[in-house]
Formats: sequence, structure tokens, C-alpha cells
Amino acid sequence: MAKRMILGVFEAGTQQIGGTTSWAHPRSQNGDFRDIEYWIDMAKMLDDAGFDLLFFAGGSFGYASLKGELSDVLVRAGMMFSLDGAYLIPALAAATERLGFVVTTTTGSDHPLHTVRKYSTLDHVTKGRIGWNIVTGASQNTMSKMLGQSEMVPHDKRYEAAAEYVEVALKFWEGGNDDDAVVLDREGGVFADPDKIHLVEHEGEYYRSRGYHTQPPSPQRSPVLFQAGTSEAGRAFAARHAEGVFIQGTTYEQTAASVADIRRRAAELGRDPHDIKLIVGVTIVTAATSEEAHRLRAEFEQLQTDELAAHYYSGNTGLNLMEFDPDLPLKQQLPDDGLAGQMGVSNIERFYSRPDGSAPTVREILDDLKGRGTRGFAITGDPVEVADELERMMDATDLDGFMLEAVFNTASMRDVIDLVLPELRRRGRLDPAPEGGTLRERLLGRGPHLAPEHPASVPRAVGLTV
Repeated sequence: MAKRMILGVFEAGTQQIGGTTSWAHPRSQNGDFRDIEYWIDMAKMLDDAGFDLLFFAGGSFGYASLKGELSDVLVRAGMMFSLDGAYLIPALAAATERLGFVVTTTTGSDHPLHTVRKYSTLDHVTKGRIGWNIVTGASQNTMSKMLGQSEMVPHDKRYEAAAEYVEVALKFWEGGNDDDAVVLDREGGVFADPDKIHLVEHEGEYYRSRGYHTQPPSPQRSPVLFQAGTSEAGRAFAARHAEGVFIQGTTYEQTAASVADIRRRAAELGRDPHDIKLIVGVTIVTAATSEEAHRLRAEFEQLQTDELAAHYYSGNTGLNLMEFDPDLPLKQQLPDDGLAGQMGVSNIERFYSRPDGSAPTVREILDDLKGRGTRGFAITGDPVEVADELERMMDATDLDGFMLEAVFNTASMRDVIDLVLPELRRRGRLDPAPEGGTLRERLLGRGPHLAPEHPASVPRAVGLTV
């Protein structure tokens, strides 16, 4: 039986995503990102089409930067301003029935209790359709300066702190209150049972907390836990904590290796490796004919420049590709002390080598980024060609699904919905969706709470806090 395909849409609260520009193209002029109706219409369209989730990237901070400083190139291309997706979600949830929502929160920019309250509230107002994309901050140089920090925290150290941040949050979500803490005994005058509200304590290297979770258990208790990034530290973090992982799309061989490695690590920790859903970004340009699809792709690519690609890549990694020799591989030109890899490690390592062992030159990297930015894979063709490639990608990598990264905003989403989804349904790749109203039930096909094998589910399962 063919594996069901998870489908999401990647957004960032902006008019423009992914390090490429297309907002001025006639097909992209279908709404203003500052207008809540734009997002409501998008969410309703995805809900009606059967998409599983709408994913908001971003985080606490970030701007169009070149090595942490404002880039005129990126500002003009439409990559400076963005809305906070977390504040859009209540309106979108009220307008939809099944669509899940995943929103990014950066660890290290506040205390975990802020995240605890935010996601508990969102889980209540969405009736259990919320997920948390946990990031340590690819644009750490930007975030450090905006928070007044004198230096950037090293990459692996950020993951150590992030692991503790998540641990604190999960202690409150999973161990803070019993499911039946709210009793609503009007005759007895008892709103909640104090014996079912538990003290949570944490004393760690990065965080300390002692107190009570001041919200009743939400439908999922903990949001569905997502993580993005496939560096060594990122894969280890994902194997322990994540239920969904946004894989860096490089080659099919490298993607398959990342998928297998995360599943192996999860199994070694006693988790069901298929309780982690691995998803990759994909840019799809499709039309009724292959010729028309390739014409649209060509129009999109004509809007891109070397400067745009290099400036966006710099904002994610701290590396300005325009300063390197274009005829040499990137890895060959990086310093030996490892400092160049402290930001966006996955986005640097993706260009270290090809499956045949060769390394792309900086010129080849720029050409690749011009075609898709820091997005995942790119597919162009008629509906059958696109469906064929999506199936081939899943079968070759053991991926669980795809995050659509639209080229021409909602017009691209509509193309996929009208042309490609019917073909995927005909092949049995989309239906039936797992039953249940929560995002966790829809993605994992099991109950609304963390799986018993997840490390954080233990406190609630045995009635203890840790």
C-alpha cells in the first residue's frame, strides 16, 4: 500500500519567502500580506483542499541582512518585513475545521514559561491543531545584536540550551496539571481541584523555574514538536524531541541519509522511528502542459540575481558568497577554526559535497540558490510529471511528506490544488487522512497526546514531575 503523503505549506508572514523574489510578477499580485483576509482566504483554501498544516517560519527576530547588517538588495526584493504568525493563527483557526498550524518560536530569546503559556493558549483556541517549530536561531548574529548580547552563542551550545529550554516547557505541559483538574462543581463551589495541580521545579545549567502551570490542560497538552535543521547536533536533537522534522532538501541521496540517521537515533532512544514525520520543502511550478510550466519557471528565474542569492544566504549563514573565488568549492575556502559554521550550519553543509564525492564551486552554489533560494527541491512540469516526481522522491528517501514553498504566492498553491492533488488522490497518496481533530492525530494517526515512548511523556504517565 502506498504511503500517505503529508502536505503542508511553508509561509513566513510575508509577501515573499525563500530567498528568491517574485512578488512583482503578475501571478503573485493576489493579496497583501498585511491584510488578515489574505491569510484567512489562504487557510480556507488549504483546509478545503485537505492540506494537513500551514507552517509559519521566522522566529523572534530577523531582518534582511548581509552579515547581520541591512541589505538594500533584500529590502527591495521584499524580504524585510513580516508579521508574527502566532498572532494570525486564532483568526485562521476560527475560519477552518481541520487544517493544522505550526509556528516558529526561537529558544534563547526568552524564558521557557513564555512559550508554555503561548502554545497552551494556541492549543486551546485551535482545539488542538497547533505545533511548535523549535529553532535555536539561524540568524543568531542578528538576534544576538538585537538582544544586546556581546557575542554569538556557538552552534552546538545553542542546541544544548535549546534542549533544556524544551525540557522545562514539557515539564509544565506534561506534568503541571491532571487532565481533570478543572471540575466545575457549581453546587459545591469548586472550580478546580488543587490536588490535581502539581508543583513543577527545574534547576539546570541554563534555566531555573519553580511554580505552577496556570492554564488547564489543552487538547494536546504539548504542541506537536517540530524541528528544522539537519546538522549533527540538529539530528540528535530531533531524534530525542521532535515529532516532525523539516529536512534540508539537497540531493535525494543526502536526504535519504538524513532520514535514516534520524530514525536510527530515535530507535536507539526507545522511540518508534515512524513517530517522527520527516518533511522536505518543495517548490512546484505546474500547468496544464509541461511547456507552459517550464515557461513560468523561466519567468521566475529571470527575476533572480547573484546579489540577491548571496545576500539572502549571508543572512542565514554569515557567509557572503560574493567574497569567495567563484571557481573553487566553498568548503575549500572556509577557515579551519570552524567559526564560519556557527550560523545556519545545515545551509553550509548542504554544499560541502555531491553524492559522487565532488564539491560544487561557489559559482554553482550561486546558480543553485538563484533557482530555489534556501528552499528544498524544485519540480517543474505537468500534473503527471509532478506527481511522478513526488512519488519517486518519497520512495527514494523514506520521507513522509512535503512542505509546498510557493513561487507565485497563492496562485502557485491553487495550481497544485487544481492540477496535482487530483492526480495524487487517484494514486491513493492523500486519502484517507487519519481520524481525529488534533494535529497530532492527523499527522501520527494516534491519540492527541505525546506517544508513551517520547521522553517527555513519562512524567504525566506515571503521575510525577521531573
